[in-house]
Amino acid sequence: MRNLPLLRKHPKNLHLVVLSALVAVALAAPQQQPYTTPIPIIRLQNDASPDGTYQFSYETGNGIVAQEQGQLKNVGTQDEANSVVGSFSYTGPDSVQYSVQYTADDNGFLAQGAHLPTPPPIPAELAKALEAAARLPDPNDGGQYQPNLYGNNGR
Repeated sequence: MRNLPLLRKHPKNLHLVVLSALVAVALAAPQQQPYTTPIPIIRLQNDASPDGTYQFSYETGNGIVAQEQGQLKNVGTQDEANSVVGSFSYTGPDSVQYSVQYTADDNGFLAQGAHLPTPPPIPAELAKALEAAARLPDPNDGGQYQPNLYGNNGR
């Protein structure tokens, strides 16, 4: 307590004391050790062909299993695209086994799994409205009246 007047007279000393306290706290904090135990790969298969087809699969020591196959569709055309089918599974932190099956192609990526959320069903009224809208003429008809599209045969 006798040194407090010294700190009041010399604010730089106060900064030094505060900084020293912060360094001491930081050094005393528990240090997190990185996860150092390697997880072995039990099985690995990887095949690729010059035509763009491939497949791989693997299994790790902690229970992760994955596999995938892919190929090029419509090769050499404007519609050339990858088509992929695969799956993976793992045990979550809650000890539950999670599995996902997926496809990825020119229609996008679609994943399925019992734990993944799904949209609610479309109400019947909305489904009827969507079906009716699908039967309507194309709104992109170039702005030209086309009587055969409207069911009145031009009358």
